[in-house]
Amino acid sequence: MKTSVKKLYEDFFDQYPQLSVCSSEIISAFEAICTCYRAGGKLLVCGNGGSASDAEHIVGELMNKFAIKRPAPAQMRDRLHESGAKNADYLFSKLEQGLAAISLVSQTSLMTAIINDIGADMVFAQQVYGYGKEGDVLLALSTSGNSPNVVNAVAVARAVGMFTIGFTGENGGIMKEMCDSTICVPERITCKVQQLHLPVYHLLCSMVEDEFFG
Repeated sequence: MKTSVKKLYEDFFDQYPQLSVCSSEIISAFEAICTCYRAGGKLLVCGNGGSASDAEHIVGELMNKFAIKRPAPAQMRDRLHESGAKNADYLFSKLEQGLAAISLVSQTSLMTAIINDIGADMVFAQQVYGYGKEGDVLLALSTSGNSPNVVNAVAVARAVGMFTIGFTGENGGIMKEMCDSTICVPERITCKVQQLHLPVYHLLCSMVEDEFFG
């Protein structure tokens, strides 16, 4: 872990001491995501309700700059010119390197087709089976740890060979035993669990971004 990443991690627990119970799982999740990206893999993210919003939020922080500018490499400018783009220099100046992530809650037509044709409890599992590859990571959010469609996604991800990260509440639910790393924040009421999920995934996004672009 880089010195700057370590500082982000340590400063976080000064601000959120109640989340120190999750420290080892956060490190596990961070290392798994970094390993995935170094190997050219991607992150899939899913959740229901407020956690669906969190899934999209996480993808937004990874695919676009979060706190650090991520300029495209110089060879991208050459490729843009070679492709014949008339505004190649402008495009190059605006492009940011993304960290590949897909929200499984965002594709309305696909989701409704799966719900109608297969079943609502398979809405994320089917997407994991279609998108997921060995070495990828699934980040699954469920405040109870028991949401059937999220649990099914974890089961398929494990079968595919993906690393699974769970974000849950204090009890962890079924996901606590299923996921490779389960971040069980110390709250049980849904809205309070979600309030603690946000700073944790912001920390993970900032740590990963700093690891690659800091």
